[in-house]
Amino acid sequence: MAEEKIIKRREFINTGVRFALGISLAGIGVAAARKATTEKWVWQIDPAKCTQCGRCATDCVKSPSAVKCIHAYEVCGYCDLCGGYFKPGVKKMETGGENHLCPTAAIQRKFIEEPYFEYVIIEELCIGCAKCVKGCSSFGNGSLHLQIRHDLCDNCNECAIARVCPSDAISRVPASQPYIIKGDFHGGSKA
Repeated sequence: MAEEKIIKRREFINTGVRFALGISLAGIGVAAARKATTEKWVWQIDPAKCTQCGRCATDCVKSPSAVKCIHAYEVCGYCDLCGGYFKPGVKKMETGGENHLCPTAAIQRKFIEEPYFEYVIIEELCIGCAKCVKGCSSFGNGSLHLQIRHDLCDNCNECAIARVCPSDAISRVPASQPYIIKGDFHGGSKA
């Protein structure tokens, strides 16, 4: 009879240890799942994949689009003849509207020193058409690129522009590292 009690005690201890281990593992799993589901994800454009197709301006559910041009100043050459600012083939270096590549005049040019200029995006005027981005990439170093502004985006479950993006440049990224900036190889910089 004493032997039966010892065996039952061992079974009881083994069962208790297994039960405690199972509860611990379940708790860790629940905590990991909760963290994974509470981490906020946002839509973002990878500037290395973007082909400047113009669909961000027309297919976003927001009007005007939540996609805006941003300027990576660290990459910019501050060109006198900026391919993102001037239309191709401009004969005179005049800043009149007829020479602007941007259809909404969302890019301002500010003189720094001969022959350098700084280009600033007026976000309220930008419609995300990517004309300036395409011009900058074609004739410059590509310091202009598109990003989805999260303060403007509805963060739809199924992003309309992501579905029609021909280069698959739009994807979900953690909200803790929302902006992918050209020239920022560490990721997570905010525009």
